[in-house]
This record gives sequence, C-alpha cells and structure tokens, in this order.
Amino acid sequence: MNHFASLLSWTAGFTIIFIASTATAADQKGEAGFVSMFDGKSLDGWSVMPAKATKAWTVEKGMIVGNGDKGRSYLVFDNREIADFEMKFCYRFPGKGNSGVNIRAINDKTGKRQFQGYHVDLGHVGIGKQVLGAWDFHTPGRREHACFRGDHLVIDKNDKPTVTKIEGAVTLADIHKGGWNEVHVVVKGNRFAFSINGKPSSEFIEHLPKERRLHKGMIQLQLHDPGMIVHFKDVTIKILK
Repeated sequence: MNHFASLLSWTAGFTIIFIASTATAADQKGEAGFVSMFDGKSLDGWSVMPAKATKAWTVEKGMIVGNGDKGRSYLVFDNREIADFEMKFCYRFPGKGNSGVNIRAINDKTGKRQFQGYHVDLGHVGIGKQVLGAWDFHTPGRREHACFRGDHLVIDKNDKPTVTKIEGAVTLADIHKGGWNEVHVVVKGNRFAFSINGKPSSEFIEHLPKERRLHKGMIQLQLHDPGMIVHFKDVTIKILK
C-alpha cells in the first residue's frame, strides 16, 4: 500500500460533519460524505481576496474560471476555519499557468506574504515538478521545504527534512495537457497528501511543535500569473472530525 492509500485508510472511521443538508451530485455518485462547494452556476459561498480582483473570477459553462489579466488573487471558500478534510476537484489549464489550492490559510502577520498556508501546487504540463504536483510551503518564519511531485517528505521536530520517493507516483504522462485532471486532497492532523488522476503526487508529515504548525484556516483557489487562465469544476469536500 502506498503512502497516499495509507492516509486514506487512516482517515476512515472518523465522524463526518456535513456542510450542506441537501444531497449533491457527489453523493449520488457514491462518494459518501462529500458535499458540493460549487453549485455550477454562481460563486455563492465564495469571495475574492483582494476584493478589487473580483472580476478575475467568473462562472462559465458550469466551471469556475480564473483570469490572471484581471488580477492576481484568491477565490476563498466562505467557511474559513477548516482543519481536517478531504477535497476533490477537477482543474485544467487551456494554456500556460500556475495555480493551486491554499489550505489552512491565515493572514500573514510577518508581511512577507498575503497569507500563510500549505499549498497544493498545480500548473500546466511543462512547468516542472517543483510546481505541478508539489506541496509548497507558504510559511514565513519557518523553513519552506521542497516537496516536489513524487516526493514523500517527513519534517522532524527540529525542522529537518527527510525525502523519499513515492512508489507508483503520478508521472507527467498521467497528466492531461490542456484537459481535465482530477485531484484528491487529504489533510488530517499533521499529515498532508494529494493525488492527480488517481495516482499519489506528493505528501508530507510534519512533527514540529504544535505552536509552529498551521491547524485550521481558509481554503483558497489561487490565480498566480497575469496572462493565465485556469478552470475548476466538480469541487467537493468532506470535513473530518
């Protein structure tokens, strides 16, 4: 069993808190406990940060569209105190681009970034494994580790990293250039992992003291570069307790 599968198994049995009371397409497909974060018609339940970039995010043909020429920004889910969860979504880049999902994001009091957070890094095919399929650490005040596509990272209590390779990890050939790709993110306690198109991409475990970790915060879709377009659809979540 690979590390990602182990984490999925490890989360099984935890109580699920539902964030919506109605049945969703995800439920109807048999993905028990997952509820929709996006109604396919509007950005209800989301807001843009900074607000001046509101026009950068729209809904077209059942998908969320981010347009970098209208402002680098984040589309932020309205529940801003999320800790442990599974999230599933599909993304695509019609051209070149750099995007992803911030998790447990909080305002950065150091002023070095707008937000601190752990970042599921995504980009167009060809951008490199340090972006596409990587974890990025937006963590001013502590070490920002390298955890690239195919990496299993363990951070010890002294912030020392150990990296090994994931058996059966997603490869560039598994990712659809210009097409839709499925992502599954699993976050539980100090364990973080995600897969692309059913294969583990990158993952980490951190053993830092609790006061040096991020425990809960925002989920944010990122719009990183001017000139880029990114699409998201089928965005669902299962919050774990």
